[in-house]
Amino acid sequence: MAGVSDKARFYLERAAPQLREFEEKEIFKPDEIKSLVTKRSDFEHTVLAPRAKPTDFLAYVDWERSLDRLRAKRCRRLKIRTSTSHASEARTFGIFERAVLKHPGCVPLWVAYLEFAAQARATKKWRRVITRALRLHPTNAGLWIMAGQKAAKNGDMERARAHFLRGCRFCTGEATLWLEYARCEMDWLRRIEAKKGGEGVRRGGNVMEAIKATETADGEDDAIEFDESDDSEGGGEDELVLPDPDLVAGGKKKKDLFDEEITRKMEQSPALTGAIPMAIFDIATKQPFFSAEAAASFFDLFASFSKVSTHGRIAQHVLDAMEERYPSSPETCSCHIRQPLIGVGVQTAEFPKALRECLARLRTDFEKTSDKKALAQKMVVWIESILEVEGLDAAIKTVLEHTKQSMEALSK
Repeated sequence: MAGVSDKARFYLERAAPQLREFEEKEIFKPDEIKSLVTKRSDFEHTVLAPRAKPTDFLAYVDWERSLDRLRAKRCRRLKIRTSTSHASEARTFGIFERAVLKHPGCVPLWVAYLEFAAQARATKKWRRVITRALRLHPTNAGLWIMAGQKAAKNGDMERARAHFLRGCRFCTGEATLWLEYARCEMDWLRRIEAKKGGEGVRRGGNVMEAIKATETADGEDDAIEFDESDDSEGGGEDELVLPDPDLVAGGKKKKDLFDEEITRKMEQSPALTGAIPMAIFDIATKQPFFSAEAAASFFDLFASFSKVSTHGRIAQHVLDAMEERYPSSPETCSCHIRQPLIGVGVQTAEFPKALRECLARLRTDFEKTSDKKALAQKMVVWIESILEVEGLDAAIKTVLEHTKQSMEALSK
């Protein structure tokens, strides 16, 4: 078996062509090239050592990327157009590959690997890496979120939903993935309503056709396909991959048909009225992680999408469930107090009336809550967020500051 020095020499020799390019094109001076070789040799001996840590690989990657940035900067200054970053990217991918093979259980390494692949626009590589990472860490919510958000960003909501649903089967111990799934659906509703309003639709174009394109965009080059059969570094013919929900019998893609019937069904679809986010919340209530804090997180998430016409109804659905399960919880009382201001701008004429209702609820809910101190602390944070708004009416500001002082006295 080859020793560390022999392995290091092997990887150093593979970088020799680029070093010769540096010398021939005078991108770096001979003394600088010698220094680069010495530094790279030190890194190679470090990562090839038996007790190499994940941080050693990440430090090596950072050095390689900084070297490539310096090369690009000097090429621009010297007006050299024949030098590319392909060699540096290939070497960085190789370092990451060695890192995840040596430390497959280190999630930050996988995340850094995926971030670099996304930055390098290596889409197929990204798909292979995320597939391997999810097989090794199926209960890691962050990896499922990356997969779902990638598909949603590419406009493929069917695939994004498939990723989130798969992840929710494994991640039942925390609310993070469920909240991000709900956020993704709310963002989709926001984009759908923007399309309905004509935003992003070409003049003379069909609005419903644009909405259909938003839901099932054809982005095979950028989509995350867990069913890809290409050989990768992580496995061979017996490699298990996640199924593609878009495939039908015979391995062919479903035809994307768009006619009047589909248009009519889309216009009447419950998904456009917020049925999916409410279903996500309803299923989340049956999970082990669900609590008053998790429900409050859902409430705040839905309330933040003020541009979605149904966000008030969805938030009310969450509040009804909280009042049924946790009627005296400070989280429930906090959401109930803030509910009249959902969708109401601070600078609008409706704000004073809504604020009056909030303060009335504050007095009644403060008497029934099981933890007055916790509720007072939440109210202080909420009032401070309103006071930070510029141009707030002086009378409203005076009332809020007085209320804040009262809550601060009760929270001590």
